[in-house]
Order: sequence, then structure tokens, then C-alpha cells
Amino acid sequence: MRVVFMGSPEFAIPSLEALAGSYPIVGVVTQPDRPAGRGRALRQSAVKSWSLERGFPIAQPYRLKDPDAIDQLLVWKPSIIVVAAYGQILPPAVLDLPEWGCLNVHASLLPHWRGAAPIQAAIRQGDAETGVTIMKMDPGLDTGPILSQRSITIHPDETGGDLTARLAVLGAELLSEIIPRYIQGTLQPIPQDDTQATHAPMLKKSDGRLDFSLPAKRLALQVRAYEPWPGSFLIWGKRRLVIRKAHAVQGNGGMHGHVTEVDGSPAVATGSGMLVLDIVQPAGSKQMPGDAFARGAKHFLNAYLGTEVQDT
Repeated sequence: MRVVFMGSPEFAIPSLEALAGSYPIVGVVTQPDRPAGRGRALRQSAVKSWSLERGFPIAQPYRLKDPDAIDQLLVWKPSIIVVAAYGQILPPAVLDLPEWGCLNVHASLLPHWRGAAPIQAAIRQGDAETGVTIMKMDPGLDTGPILSQRSITIHPDETGGDLTARLAVLGAELLSEIIPRYIQGTLQPIPQDDTQATHAPMLKKSDGRLDFSLPAKRLALQVRAYEPWPGSFLIWGKRRLVIRKAHAVQGNGGMHGHVTEVDGSPAVATGSGMLVLDIVQPAGSKQMPGDAFARGAKHFLNAYLGTEVQDT
């Protein structure tokens, strides 16, 4: 069996590693190198770095439907394509190419949380559990029939990064279990119930801004969900303050956006309750306890959080 793997972030590596231990990987497709960080230097994907170390052939097309990308796949002649957080929708020409089609490792219990950010959506919504789904891909966005699923409980303090790491391992384990049965024809795909679908669109950094008119419990869920990316932040004057950890408590601190104290830590009044800022990170600085920041940041306590933000 000739396997082509498509993936980009750390989430994809356990699945690629599991496949490489059992099947010949004839090619890896990942996102192009992109500018990142303050210096805007080109950064390669985690999957590219892992694959280079092991000598796998790599392709980085800007668009999978480009003729050069299709030609490369034709050269590799995959009998199956496995996708895990690749970052592009596969066109019909790619979906129809392998004998056994294209399988996707998706980090939710489909049809719940279709889309690019299912892990963050599950935490932000306060879901008690989530999981992974292996599906056979079709032209829709995460709409293909399901081969297998496995669920796990979301821990009370789990962040998006923590849950991503657990689901990556779970997805790799499930993928290893089901591929032999799928190839042998003993595992048949089951159509999704589209009426039960929910959606988790791609996130942007601007989505991390905290809206203090919302309840504190909801904001605390957002902080957990968006850690470490895209991150949650507030605006104080012309400064951006990233909130790495926070929790909600009952109480009334006045108009939402008003900064007060709870047990020595800075807390912001919200639409309902107080959001206590446990760990924060000022722009250009390291993260620190919220109380340490408040001691050194003159006038932060009793401030009313504004709407301006400096360029960063």
C-alpha cells in the first residue's frame, strides 16, 4: 500500500508517525513555509520538519488544485491518502485519485464541530466531552461518512493546547486500528446526520479579544480554549495584555470592564461576575502572575478598559 500523508501542525505528527511505522510513506504534503514571529522569518510546518529528518519526499503547494500539485500526486501513485489538519480543502481530482480514497483524522465527534477549530470550539462552548473521528472524505467540509470515533472527557482546567496534544495521540491510535479493517472491507463508512451538525470556523488573532459585556464564566472558557493560540487579550489604553490563565468568580465590580481586586489578584467586572486574571503577558514581555503585573503597572487597578490598541 502506497500512502500519501497530508498535514501541517503538531497535531498531525502522531498520525504520520503511526503510519510510517506500518506502511510505506511515498510522499508528504504540507503547507508552504510562511513568515512568523517579530522578524517575519519563514517558518516551516511541524510536519515538514519531522518529515525532513526522516527523508520523506515533501510537496508544499499553495493550492492543491494547481496542475503541478496534481502531477506530483500522480507521480507518487498513492493507494490511500490520509489527512490530519492539513489546512486546505481537497478538490475532487485529489479525492478521486487513490484506490481507497482519502481518510481524515478530525478532532471532534462529527457531525459536532465541523470546521477548522473544533478543539477550541468544544472548550469554549463548555462541552463535557469531545473526541476524534476518522472519516472518508467527500467534497464537503467535514461532511464525509464516518469510519470510527472515540470520545474522551474534557478536563476542567484543560487548555486548547493540552486537549490538542491528547486528541493527536488518540487520533493516531484510532487510525492505526481502523486502516487494516477498512482496507479489508470489514469496516463500512456510515453517513453523518447533517441535522446534528455544528460548526467551528477558522480563528483569527482578533477573535481572542475579551468582550467584558459577556459573563465571566464564558470568558474563562474562552481563555482556556484559546491558549496558546490564538490567545485571549484585553486592551488597556493603548496596550495589549494577553491573558494566559483566568477564572470566574461571583461578584459585582461595577460597570463591565472595570478593573478591581479579588484576593489580591486583578479582576475585571463582566456582564455577570468577575474574571480574575491569574497569569498575564504584556506585549514584548514574559508571562507573569496577574498580581505581580498589577503591582508594577501603575493605574491598572481601578482602570476602565478601553478600545485602543497599539501596533504590535
